Amino acid sequence: MHLTRYTDYSLRVLMSLALRPDQLGTIGAIAEVFEISRNHLTKVVQELSRRGYIDTVRGKGGGLRLRLAPERISVGRVVRDMEPDLFVVECLHRQSDCVIAPRCVLKRALVEATQAFLAVLDGYTVADIVANRDQLIRLLDISIPAGAAGRTSQRA
Repeated sequence: MHLTRYTDYSLRVLMSLALRPDQLGTIGAIAEVFEISRNHLTKVVQELSRRGYIDTVRGKGGGLRLRLAPERISVGRVVRDMEPDLFVVECLHRQSDCVIAPRCVLKRALVEATQAFLAVLDGYTVADIVANRDQLIRLLDISIPAGAAGRTSQRA
């Protein structure tokens, strides 16, 4: 299974915001830290907002924040929401041109493999993937204001 950059960037945005629960994040700061396109990230943020993962605060001093606590955001759900197509091969599409699709055992195996892949991701939350918070903050060179380093989000 290969995830798109769109999904990868979506997870990075969520991780970045989870690392700083008491600060608003910005598209510019996230793009800079991860060295990714600001324009592409803007589209990702719009979709994350539309799907209810993040809130956007407009105006001077505005930014981004998680709408839900990181413990409530399933990585598997994010992948399902952000991936346009989870079919690993063409024959899994309803309009497949494959002549053996009606009797193919490989098709069933690939469906099961995709389900297993997503089931594993369902076992992780955004909180889980930022559990090594201190190391990630250092690695990404993120500045955290004094007194905010140990706090976690209280949003429902």
